Amino acid sequence: MPEDAQIKQEELSADERPESDGQSRLMGAIPPTGLLLLAIVSIQLGAALATHLFPILGAEGTVAIRIIISALLLGLAARGRVRRFASLFVRDWGLLLAYGLCIAAMNFFFYKAISLIPLGAAVAIEFVGPLGVAALASHRPGHFACVGLAALGILLLTPLTGVDLDTLGILCALMAGAGWAGFIFLSRRVSLRVSGRDGLAIGMSIAALSMIPFAIPVVPDLISNPMLLLAGLGVALLSTTVPFTCEFEALKRLSNRAYGVVVSAEPAVAAFLGALLLGERIGVQGMVAIGCVVVAAIGITVTDGRAQKQ
Repeated sequence: MPEDAQIKQEELSADERPESDGQSRLMGAIPPTGLLLLAIVSIQLGAALATHLFPILGAEGTVAIRIIISALLLGLAARGRVRRFASLFVRDWGLLLAYGLCIAAMNFFFYKAISLIPLGAAVAIEFVGPLGVAALASHRPGHFACVGLAALGILLLTPLTGVDLDTLGILCALMAGAGWAGFIFLSRRVSLRVSGRDGLAIGMSIAALSMIPFAIPVVPDLISNPMLLLAGLGVALLSTTVPFTCEFEALKRLSNRAYGVVVSAEPAVAAFLGALLLGERIGVQGMVAIGCVVVAAIGITVTDGRAQKQ
């Protein structure tokens, strides 16, 4: 979404830490659209891997472990700035607390959703969050029309139209979308108050603390089977570290409009990987529904790009 891209570019411009020469050369050799597609695929691969942990850890335990490990990884990258983080939190505790809880809600409800409904359907429904933010921020009739098309797609995924999807799963995906919308809304304010990626690291740490009650019950399973912890690390790397690194590099060479168009393909990518890796089938009506969301997302991005040029 254009709003999301702008947020990420603001974070990028504020971050002045150098990358390693090896990483820079490797990333520079890949086209920016390729990096962004790699990020999208990585996120959905992480979600697909996470579903295999649900029978043992549950959706709640899996997302808790994933967020806690992701926070630890970000903390290691930001080591040496703990005292700065503490002073920033004291200064803007309300904003950062809300930001961290949005991160937690966005991930918690998404994992709960994919434990109940197919991955592609969950991502398509979740997209109502950023689409709604984009439309409300612009007040352009064309954007509202795109949101209406996305709403039609979501309606096609509900039992009201004969699709056999779990109602709780649909509600959880909508809640994940609300969390995503809150994340986008607050990210702009956090980026103006906290430089670079420090805001994300603090927000993820807050999210991790909120997940501790869900992580405690699965600790015995992790101790008895270290492979589960290794799988949790894989989910965290695929869902957070790899996509964030790729997006961060891609946005150095990619416009907001191009970013929005590529990201609009995420529901379709999720549906494809869900079918390929998890054997999920959503039928013709489900594919039409996802198509509506993808077209709506592209429509908002394209019309926003045209309006910015005028």
